[in-house]
Amino acid sequence: MAPEAGKDASRGPCQLCFRAIKWVPVLFIMCIVIWSYYAYVIQLCIYTVDSATEKIIYLVVYHCFFVMFLWAYIQTIFTQIGRVPLSYKLPEGELERLTHCDNEEMQNNILERFSKDLPNVNCTIGGAARYCEKCRHVKPDRAHHCSVCGECVLKMDHHCPWVNNCVCYTNYKFFILFLGYALLYCIYVSMTTLQYFIAFWKGHRHNTDALGNLDGMGRFHILFLFFVAVMFAISLASLFFYHIYLVSVNRTTLEAFRAPIFFTGPDKNGFNLGRKKNFIEVFGEKPRLWLLPVFTTLGDGLSYEKRVRDEDMEGLLNEVRFEDE
Repeated sequence: MAPEAGKDASRGPCQLCFRAIKWVPVLFIMCIVIWSYYAYVIQLCIYTVDSATEKIIYLVVYHCFFVMFLWAYIQTIFTQIGRVPLSYKLPEGELERLTHCDNEEMQNNILERFSKDLPNVNCTIGGAARYCEKCRHVKPDRAHHCSVCGECVLKMDHHCPWVNNCVCYTNYKFFILFLGYALLYCIYVSMTTLQYFIAFWKGHRHNTDALGNLDGMGRFHILFLFFVAVMFAISLASLFFYHIYLVSVNRTTLEAFRAPIFFTGPDKNGFNLGRKKNFIEVFGEKPRLWLLPVFTTLGDGLSYEKRVRDEDMEGLLNEVRFEDE
């Protein structure tokens, strides 16, 4: 028992270190956010802007974007991932039989019998039920195993190190709002600091109308704030509009690289219900809540409406005609 206990003890600190390291990107983002708040509110609005009306407008609009961005970011980070329920986990008896099967066909038969009552429409390339050997359960539709989280995640989009969380069914809306508000935040900061950046860049060091009483370090904050805002805006724009596209076609990042497989074969548009329905599936049916980082996503993360293809409808009509005859 002593060697095993030592092994568990040595594994504990390593696990804690790994978890701590995963928070480094989040801490980096938060440091940038805190510094940008200081640079904009203190150095720009309080020390640089002379007009009281301009200060008030700048600060009010800034804080609106800042609060919404921070709210969405926190929601994305701390929302629990969508976990697979116990009803998808094989009973001990079935699991024992599965592990002692002589061939793949017997394994597929066991999985097929177990999953026949589950609302799954996705399967493997061979037509068998999708099974996770690490978690030991049948995978729900659109669920995938995340190696970082160490478990299967419902409607997994990707694991994002910048939020230290899986972007999935439970927080996908928050992630898109985070990208959108972060983009607006960066655009607003870059637009309102542009005139002061230009004045500094041209060397108008004694232009009190443009730079107020800003000293050398303060001017550095304004200069660097503009550069950071523009660079982040460019990066966020591409990511935000890509995910807007994915929402419009009801596709995850993983499904964009590898089409989900149905019993009729691979189909990258298998869950595409049309732009309006696709949007409502993620953002909910209440327009007043669309722009707020509160959970309004439809469904349970386990089953999804499948697109009715022309060939499927034709096959259904043929079956009806055959029964009528």
